[in-house]
Parts: sequence; C-alpha cells; structure tokens
Amino acid sequence: MKINRLGIFPNTGKSHVMQVLGSFLKLVRKSGMEPLLPDFLASEYDCMSFDLDNPEDMTKLDAAVSLGGDGTLLQMARHIIPFGIPCFGVNMGHLGFLAEIDLQNVNKAIGKVAEGNFTIESRNLLMAEVIQDDKVVNDCQALNDIVLEKGMFSKMCHLSMYINGKASGKYAADGLIISTATGSTAYSLSAGGPLVMPELDVSIITPVCAHSLSARALIIPSTEVIELKAVPGSEEIKLSADGETISEIDTDTIVRVTKSPHELKLIRLTSRDYYQTWQQKLMRNL
Repeated sequence: MKINRLGIFPNTGKSHVMQVLGSFLKLVRKSGMEPLLPDFLASEYDCMSFDLDNPEDMTKLDAAVSLGGDGTLLQMARHIIPFGIPCFGVNMGHLGFLAEIDLQNVNKAIGKVAEGNFTIESRNLLMAEVIQDDKVVNDCQALNDIVLEKGMFSKMCHLSMYINGKASGKYAADGLIISTATGSTAYSLSAGGPLVMPELDVSIITPVCAHSLSARALIIPSTEVIELKAVPGSEEIKLSADGETISEIDTDTIVRVTKSPHELKLIRLTSRDYYQTWQQKLMRNL
C-alpha cells in the first residue's frame, strides 16, 4: 500500500509534543510523503491542511498518525474510522498500548510507512444507541469502551442488564464498563477486569466498585446485544464513549450496545507481540 499523504494529529496541549512537531514534519517530507495538519496549525508550518469539522476532508489522507499518548490516538480514531484510513501512533505519553512507536524509533517507523513496509491489524469497535420511546435519539462508537456511571454528586448506579433480550444481571455500582478486547487494558483493567488478547471477538462487561462480592467481569461474544436500563429511582447516570461524555441516561431510556459495523485499521510497524507488550507495560516493576 503506497502512502503519499500522511495526516498528522498532534496533542497540541502537550508542550513536548509541539517541540518536536517541526522536526517530525521534516522527517515525513524527507521520506517522500506529504504531511497534512489540522487547518488551525497548517499555515504555521507551511503544510497542506484538513478540516476536523468537515468529515469529507479525511478523504485527503492515505494514512494518519497521532503524536501523544493513547488518548490522542483515540481522538484521531473518531475522525478517521468511518473512512477506513489506516493509522498508527507515536507514543509520547505513558503506557502506550495503542501508540506503539516511541521517539527513539520514529525515523525507522516513518521510513517503513513511506515504503509500505507494514501490516494492518483490524480492531473491533462497539456502538451504543440511546433509545427513548422506541426511537434512537443518540449514538456513538468506541474503540476502548462504553461506560455508564454515576454523576459527580449522585449515589451509585442501579442498572438492569439484558443480553439478547433476556434478563442477565442487576448491578448496584459506581458504573458499568462495556469494553472491546482492545479496551481490556484501559478503564476495565483499572476496575479489575481481565486482560484479553485484542484479536478476540468479545465484549467485556466490568462493574466499577460494585456493592456486591458476587459481581464479576463477564466476557461474551461481541455479536451479543447488550441492553442496559436504569432502575426507577436512580439518580444521575452518564453515558460516555472512550472517555467522552455522550448524554445523560434517564429511567425511561435504554442503552443498546452492539458490535460496530466499522473497524479501526491499525498500522503495525514492529514485530513485538502482545505478550511482550504486557511484560513491558504492565509488569516492568516486577
């Protein structure tokens, strides 16, 4: 696959990212690719631009790269996933499960991208639909997780869960996480969920601080349809996707979570496997 135009999504809130942006652009040009920046940055760096508020502008890109951490890659993914644009991340954050390239190896990585010397790994996404009066009033997609959790000042969430239309659990907890296998190393892991190989086609249901010793994480096929309802009398409950708040959920609302028809195309530039990543990222203090 020939990459001519590379869209660059830098975390502009991080000073160390902006300090290396100029040299990164020179590296991309030296490799023979044309770098593109968001329009609010492009003129400053004499680059071609794309408009983040105009989805069709993504069609200018052959591939995309994020400069930051996994959060920056997730933000980039929201813009490019509908267009099937392959991407990778340069990790300038902390763990970096998704953004696998670090600054020390960026020269070699950019050379591989320009030469088309890479593989593409597809990652599943989740889709959540907010349903009121049998109508979808909002929807969202997530690479890592869909989360229902209590508001800032509310008491714990009381949720009923149905899988394929059958009552499958009740939760009294601070929240409930529905994650992809990719998202098993994100919020779900912090809440006590399992590590899951990203190639597995599953959804992981993990309660957050459940008020019951019997509440445990549950792994099910991603083809299952999950519906969540707030128990009458529940206080403020918020729905978020990959950390971005989508809407508030009332007791007359159903949140339906299914496998998204879209996938993230992740460019792989190293031979490091996921077992090595776990060792390096999670067990480095052992």
